[in-house]
Amino acid sequence: MLSELQPVLVDGAWRPARSPRGRFHAVNPATGEDLPDSYPTSSFEDLEEALVAARRTAFELEALSPDAIASFLDRFAERILERADEIVAAAHLETALPAEPRLRLTELPRTTNQLHQAAAAARDRSWCRATIDEKLNIRSKYGPLGGPVVIFSPNNFPLAFNSATGGDFAAAVAAGNPVVAKAHPGHPGTTKLFAEITLGCLKETGLPPAMLQMVYHLTPEDGLKLVSHPIVGATAFTGSRPAGLGLKAAAERAGKPIYLEMSASNPVFVLPGALRERGSEIASELFASCSLGAGQFCTKPGLVIVLRDARAREFENTLRKLFEQPPSGFLLSRTVVEGLRSAVDRMTRSGANVLAGGRSLEGPGFRFENTLLKTSGKRLLAHPAAFQNEAFGTATLLVCCENTNEMGDVCTALEGNLSASIYSARNGDDDPLYRRIEPVLRTKVGRLLNDKMPTGIAVVPSMVHGGPFPAAGHPGFTAVGFPASMLRFAALRCYDNVRPDRLPPELRDRNPTGTMWRLINGDWTKRDLSSATSE
Repeated sequence: MLSELQPVLVDGAWRPARSPRGRFHAVNPATGEDLPDSYPTSSFEDLEEALVAARRTAFELEALSPDAIASFLDRFAERILERADEIVAAAHLETALPAEPRLRLTELPRTTNQLHQAAAAARDRSWCRATIDEKLNIRSKYGPLGGPVVIFSPNNFPLAFNSATGGDFAAAVAAGNPVVAKAHPGHPGTTKLFAEITLGCLKETGLPPAMLQMVYHLTPEDGLKLVSHPIVGATAFTGSRPAGLGLKAAAERAGKPIYLEMSASNPVFVLPGALRERGSEIASELFASCSLGAGQFCTKPGLVIVLRDARAREFENTLRKLFEQPPSGFLLSRTVVEGLRSAVDRMTRSGANVLAGGRSLEGPGFRFENTLLKTSGKRLLAHPAAFQNEAFGTATLLVCCENTNEMGDVCTALEGNLSASIYSARNGDDDPLYRRIEPVLRTKVGRLLNDKMPTGIAVVPSMVHGGPFPAAGHPGFTAVGFPASMLRFAALRCYDNVRPDRLPPELRDRNPTGTMWRLINGDWTKRDLSSATSE
């Protein structure tokens, strides 16, 4: 007998899905077995109703003060902590990520911290970049989009990137927008739990209950229709490159903004002097970074580039021994196992050699051997696409270049990435080579690191989690860090000779908070307009 389908959240209430296109179960990655609850694949009827309700809510949110939105975000963070045990248990069951320290001590605090940072940015209001030209009486600011933000969440961060509570959600809401959350089918129960908490907090704080709509799954065709719908303000997507590119094409044909975070190889250059100084230490750091979360981080280093010499051979041998260890975690789904196997096969067909691992493992759950591959710089240059598709899991490719010219050519051949790291000698021996490759590498990534692996993203205002295409959809935006991440979900609005009482509070002569920064007649100031012009 089929179990009853879990309800969707539409127009501020839980209700059965209308005319569902199918059903699915979450799977426990540690056992490979279906979990009991059954979830609907929504029809476009659900989505249409959600979009209409969200558009109505967008206008209701416009009438609220940023303080009201900030109060909701702070309350939401508090309620999440009150139900931490339940949340961690649900996420652990659906992802097999360790309950401790990963979920409870790392990802959950990051989730609530993001919400508090978003609340602070909304309350401060400086994020809107209020700009006033007194002489011409032209004023502008960033404000809400006037339509919902659609969020597609990834499978590897069930809390901090969840569509109903993660960084995209926090940024969209802090900027004054409603959200249509599409749960990841790998953790639908966790997302439902967050949506329940959200709905309760909306009612507690007096915000429109339809600020969040949530469905579990869609057909690919309905996903394309959703991101290109006239009501949609913008879309945020984190996931695979094929899915992201399909959504990007549909959204852009309709003139709808979409912000993507897709796969990346995140190259690490280890220069000769660094290998001489501390090759074994760097190898250990690299393996720890590659194997963190069973290699299922979007910032995992998938390419390691060295110059061929005796120190590089020692580095290779040390790496091989590290990667020969048994895997320490589970992959998130059968699809991840298949994708990793396909990536390894693609690289070996293109001439890479397997130094360690390379095979999926039998037995319960989804597992794959730690995998280290090797190729030459010459071969990577001959087949750059084959070696730069993400291998999601504990797998990396060692690229050995014959000389500095070849290393420079490899750097030039790199696609856009989220990050890149350069390890160099502390005594300055590598500085000439650093100065040669850094200017090229800087244009290829959103975040450049020195002597540090890219996994581990601090949620601070200066962080950039984005980069050039195809790692992301636009090089000018970040998915992490407040207030910068909010600008993805904002429209720039101009008021030309508008009467004072008709202006938004941020653009009136008096500073609405007394502390927000505004650009008045070319000077950044916190003062009222009369005070600023009398300086």
